[in-house]
Amino acid sequence: MLGNLDNEVIFKKAFTNKIVFKAFVKDILGIEVDVEKIETEKKFSPKIGNVDFELDIFAETKDKRIVIEIQRVQYDYHFDRFLHYFLMLIAQQQQSAKAYNIEQTVYMIIVLTAPYTISEKNGRAVKDEVLLLKINPQSLNGVERDLYGHQFVCLNPNHPDKNTPPQVRDWLDLIYQSIHSPERPVLNTNNKGIKKAVELISYENLTPEERAKAKNKEAAQITIAHLKRVEKHDIAKKFISLGLDDALIAEGTGLTIEKIQELRQQPDEEEEKR
Repeated sequence: MLGNLDNEVIFKKAFTNKIVFKAFVKDILGIEVDVEKIETEKKFSPKIGNVDFELDIFAETKDKRIVIEIQRVQYDYHFDRFLHYFLMLIAQQQQSAKAYNIEQTVYMIIVLTAPYTISEKNGRAVKDEVLLLKINPQSLNGVERDLYGHQFVCLNPNHPDKNTPPQVRDWLDLIYQSIHSPERPVLNTNNKGIKKAVELISYENLTPEERAKAKNKEAAQITIAHLKRVEKHDIAKKFISLGLDDALIAEGTGLTIEKIQELRQQPDEEEEKR
């Protein structure tokens, strides 16, 4: 039985292992890395920008040319926040640079464990298993000029795509099945990184301390998620009472149109009291 990679304790145990980290980076980004130290809960001092943010898993290669950050997100995620983190990792290099040179290439990998709740500006729902953002200029005829190489990758196994490369699929399967089929996972253990991750997060290999921490984290996540749902429902009901349409309420709360329509059918509590 696998530990749940939706859990912060389990996720960090797997991805702070050097074998797993290097294999994951190779399969997702296509680059070989040699890291000396893998940090968790990384913060910068002084702060970068106006937001005091924390990075889940952070590592620099030994030659100091590559920075890689892996961010696990279960709920309450927002692409503006991811973009801020990504750009601030690039901007952080300016704090010690004598000129405007950006010596390090920044790679940020976001692992999402819940379906997307966001839409494009045209209202179309985002349902992609892999999303890529590269910071490189292009010529007028679309030729990319490799000046920076910074990359931001979002992975979401809840939206399977037949075009996902097999080495990326291995990791998406690991994440998804650790959550939804931990007792009978079907995984490619011929991939050495996957094999090592499975070994690390197998329930029998978790220490009593890790099991206790994981249970505490899970309980906290359930409580927080419940409070956020209640809060969103209350906000949606207020918007409904103000006469806003479903699309605006969905945009403001992150709830689905179906959930908002369901809330519209519920009797008003104040009316019931009268």
